[in-house]
Amino acid sequence: MDWHHVVARRMLRHGLVRPFDQIEDAVAGMAGAHAQMMSAAELSIGIRTAGTTTADVRESLAPGGPVVKTYGPRGTIHLLPRRDLPLWCAALSAAPAAGSQPEGSRLTVSQEDAVIAAIATVLDSPAARNSPPDGDELDAAVVALTGPWAADLVMPAFGGMWPRWRQAIGTAAHRGVLAFGPNRGTRVTYVSPGIQVEVDPDDAVGWLIARFLHSYGPATPREFARWMGVKPAWATNEFRKVESSLTSVTFDGRNAYVGVGDEEWPEDRAPGLRLVPHFDPYVIGSFPRELVFPGAAADRALARGQAGTHPVLLVDGVVGGVWHSRRLQKRLDITIEPVGRLGAAQRRELESEADRIGAILGLDANVVLGTVTTRSHL
Repeated sequence: MDWHHVVARRMLRHGLVRPFDQIEDAVAGMAGAHAQMMSAAELSIGIRTAGTTTADVRESLAPGGPVVKTYGPRGTIHLLPRRDLPLWCAALSAAPAAGSQPEGSRLTVSQEDAVIAAIATVLDSPAARNSPPDGDELDAAVVALTGPWAADLVMPAFGGMWPRWRQAIGTAAHRGVLAFGPNRGTRVTYVSPGIQVEVDPDDAVGWLIARFLHSYGPATPREFARWMGVKPAWATNEFRKVESSLTSVTFDGRNAYVGVGDEEWPEDRAPGLRLVPHFDPYVIGSFPRELVFPGAAADRALARGQAGTHPVLLVDGVVGGVWHSRRLQKRLDITIEPVGRLGAAQRRELESEADRIGAILGLDANVVLGTVTTRSHL
């Protein structure tokens, strides 16, 4: 097949051709929405659904709502569909840890288990369900249930030090006992996601490979490893376990995989122009980078090979520029810097795309074609 078939398929699966009806379907279509920058996650969802605003996305994150904010691939914060959370947790728990604290500061296995049990006890309590604890409150509660060793300040964090127990927060999330609650002002709070993780790890990893290939295929084990933030050898072994469910395909002289029975390809090219925000899953999970960021787009939109550090303009499904927005009272000024020339019809399409961004934010949008002077977000 041709590269344009691959791009068109991914755009379609991501809701960037036809929008999804439900927020949780859009989140599933992306295989999770990257949410280290919550405003970017809200836009990633908004551009993939019909009539969705940032307020709608926040409402979907309410306790018991269809979307959960937790730790996802690469150890970064993601929004994930609640309906799939047990599978996500089992798969992420099965992946090898990316790293650990230095000797002398890391938790032992028994200490980690004690911390996770304490977190579960705290977050399952009526008091926490009524008023989710912030970090300091969870500090005190976990230390009270475990011991003073949990309070040792051994973890470097934002110019200070965090207590020893906090290195288990990501593991607690992957075991299904912790998620992020609503912010209390500028303070993060924590809640129980209210799930049971009773899924075979191999089944869960196989499910996640299928989920990734549905959204980003054709892809290779190495590309899955990069998206997950794990070593390629582990990913290669996991692909081998599910090889009977994979179909090998070739595009642009490259061999990659899709799922058996999932070999549909749009005949048309990816349509037109799209504006996608910082850390949009489409650009983070799409490979090969040199085809997704062709020519001058790589120099302009990648930072040391990392995707997502700029909001980007997609032209027919590949990166064709960068953009930046600035809010001025009730107006949103959007500066767009294409890497090539745009025709009159494309400029009109940019106006429509900017209006979509403005509608998601509840602002009137104004477009300027010019140089984006803001630095990449690393």
